[in-house]
Amino acid sequence: MTAPPPPSDFPGVPDGTAGPLDVPELRIGPLAVTPPVVLAPMAGVTNAPFRRLCRSFGTATGLYVSEMITARGLAERNEKTLRMARFADDEPVRSIQLYGTDPVAMAEAVRFLVDTEGADHIDLNFGCPVAKVTRKGGGAALPVRRALFGAVVRAAVGAAGPVPVTVKMRIGVDDHLRTFLDAGQIAADEGVAAVALHARTARQHYSGRADWSAIGELRAKLPADVPVLGNGDIWTPADAVAMIAATGCDGVVVGRGCLGRPWMFRDIATALAGGTPPPPPTLGEVAAVLRRHAELLADWKTEPLALVDLRKHVSWYLHGYPVGGDVRRALVAAATLADLDRVLATLDPTTTPLPGSEAEPRGKTSGPQRKVVLPDGWADHPDDLRVRPTDDVAALSGG
Repeated sequence: MTAPPPPSDFPGVPDGTAGPLDVPELRIGPLAVTPPVVLAPMAGVTNAPFRRLCRSFGTATGLYVSEMITARGLAERNEKTLRMARFADDEPVRSIQLYGTDPVAMAEAVRFLVDTEGADHIDLNFGCPVAKVTRKGGGAALPVRRALFGAVVRAAVGAAGPVPVTVKMRIGVDDHLRTFLDAGQIAADEGVAAVALHARTARQHYSGRADWSAIGELRAKLPADVPVLGNGDIWTPADAVAMIAATGCDGVVVGRGCLGRPWMFRDIATALAGGTPPPPPTLGEVAAVLRRHAELLADWKTEPLALVDLRKHVSWYLHGYPVGGDVRRALVAAATLADLDRVLATLDPTTTPLPGSEAEPRGKTSGPQRKVVLPDGWADHPDDLRVRPTDDVAALSGG
């Protein structure tokens, strides 16, 4: 076996900057997002090193959103939350997602991010289906309380000033409690710069198929000057093209589809411009990107912590490649960059992925649908403005 090629042999690594792309321009406030592709915030994934890696395959005018952090954590200057809110010095657009249910805490968090951290874009999370969030009225539960949802959005937009605020949400809690059309209209009325829809309900979590028709419904309902972005089941560049064609949405948000494949941003841009994306990379090319990812993590958070962080990415990078369990376990067990290099050198760099594997789902699937946990009586009073006393507690402030 020969060692994998150095990163420079794979376009976009280590610092690749794509040229101009002939695709429609997406405007989010003063930001021109070209191509109209956004990296979805993902907990434990979209930290500064991963954002930089995705940007190396995309463009400096793309939008690469940080993982979700809590507004109260920032308002209270929680140490862990502050660490998660860090931006790298070289990020051309500083984009971050906030979760919160208290308008006062949300306004304070947004002011801190804009005035102190230099944020260029604030996204608000109204789609998280996790029980520890929804049981406090947050995430996908908050749009059920229309008045409180509007107050939180209004507080963020008011505190942000000229910095654009967007919202990301789901179709609703379940098929019987669909909130996306009302919530989208409220958000537009409160002055958001764009609305993104993950076309699943909270009950689905990440299971089943995304209902792209809901994206089209939302695009038809909102004013033309409020961009609507589609999210859900974009596994290939062709999926991004198909979503825009089927729904008329103004851009796409890519989450699980880019796990282990930061080059998806380059390939989607090529497809949207009418070109043919390159074939899936060889294992040697994948190994080079994985190694670059580890290096960026080490620069960001020390080498030992970087190798721990990298563990969850290994299976995503190797998805579809016929690599044995012993090698996979050795990559996960690597404690230093030198260890990682020794294992990567045993890979056959000419190996290609199994046919069709590039279109397979990756990341969370969540299995069967599950009941969404809401606060008692939450759906009975949609116009109740009261914030629950236990909402947005510091225990969640790490994100």
